[in-house]
Amino acid sequence: MKNITKQDLIHETSVSSGHPQTETRAVAEQFMKVILEMLYEDKTIELRGFGTFYTKERKPRPARNPRTGEICPLGRRRVALFRFSPEVREHIHEMPELQEALNANADLVEIAAPRATTGTKTLV
Repeated sequence: MKNITKQDLIHETSVSSGHPQTETRAVAEQFMKVILEMLYEDKTIELRGFGTFYTKERKPRPARNPRTGEICPLGRRRVALFRFSPEVREHIHEMPELQEALNANADLVEIAAPRATTGTKTLV
């Protein structure tokens, strides 16, 4: 599955809307700039039917440097998060490719599941 870049989104939006790519790029850049500014101001941005951008404060905790293994403190910080709307989650869940993968995975789980036996009865 190919990753979609910002340029791909601008191109697709330009084609579907009939507006030039330069206009579409300007709108996309401004949209992202406004989202970042609002997140910086600790505001929640709700796009009904799509999802919500928000920030959350993470508490300080010890972290480990993967290169040296040294434990170093990780201070309190704010992180940006995104939560999809129920409509988008449902739409993604109903994707045919995902359903095929889930069904194939369920078959594998069923095959790999150990069966416990007691006497002559088999328990699943």
